[in-house]
Amino acid sequence: MKKNRWEDHYTRRARREKWLARSVYKLEEMDRKFNLIRKGGRLLDLGCYPGSWSQYGIRKVGPGGAVTGIDLTPPDAIHFPNFRFIKGDVLAMDPAWLRRQVGARDVVMSDLAPQTTGDRWADTVRSIRLAERAAEIARAVLGRGGRFVCKVFEGEDLAPFRADLAGHFRRVRLFRPGAVRKGSREIYLVALDRVQAPGGREKTQPPGPPADKNDT
Repeated sequence: MKKNRWEDHYTRRARREKWLARSVYKLEEMDRKFNLIRKGGRLLDLGCYPGSWSQYGIRKVGPGGAVTGIDLTPPDAIHFPNFRFIKGDVLAMDPAWLRRQVGARDVVMSDLAPQTTGDRWADTVRSIRLAERAAEIARAVLGRGGRFVCKVFEGEDLAPFRADLAGHFRRVRLFRPGAVRKGSREIYLVALDRVQAPGGREKTQPPGPPADKNDT
């Protein structure tokens, strides 16, 4: 039998622990470190399929919280009364419309990634575009103190994107979870404490200094 090159410790662990994908361990590590998801919280999961991040979020917020997932493909394995799915393309979605649909959120999380082409520059540009749209949505739906996490590919556009986020959140950190595959260029931006709720005049934070990966 041909060995699956994607099979690893996290894949086997996710199967054993009944998670829908190994990517759950990336979110779990970030949640432990940054206290992202809290009981009773309201989450928005962008690019939610196959559903492991929503699955984890549902467990963390409990029956008093709510999770909404957005993707082109429904996560049919998720059946919880406090989960709502919206089918759609994040890039084509109007943030103001989405705000009316889901209301204020405490956390926006995005594991969106482009279909890779092998062209490192083009793939990075497309990754940043997805992250920028995720951040635009986050600014539309997060209340004061809200948290945002998104995946990006490392490249020269990462620093300007991080600097822009720093104008809307009190803390912005780069973090590479242990479950990221060896050789992958993916890294996560974790933005904490939204400085102004939607509808109000935003405060502007001066961009922070450049930081190393996994900075605190």
